[in-house]
Amino acid sequence: MTRWIMIALFIVGVVITFTTRSPGLLGIGLLISLVGAFGTVFAIASDRISARARPEATMLQPDVIAAMREHAKARATPPSQPPPSDPEQPN
Repeated sequence: MTRWIMIALFIVGVVITFTTRSPGLLGIGLLISLVGAFGTVFAIASDRISARARPEATMLQPDVIAAMREHAKARATPPSQPPPSDPEQPN
């Protein structure tokens, strides 16, 4: 909905800019069209980002993430081995 409002704002600003003979209205029209153009770009980008984002319900809970980190850390460290015996020392 915001995207359409910004497009309409841009069009109104361009129409004001091209149809006026007053410098004051020309400046206001340019300002309105500039705001409308930036608003349109950001509204389209926002819609695109929200369409590609995962819903929060599919995200993992913090305790599950912590358990996964602990599991990965446990797998990364090799099991402790006894120190090698010194061949010069008698048994």
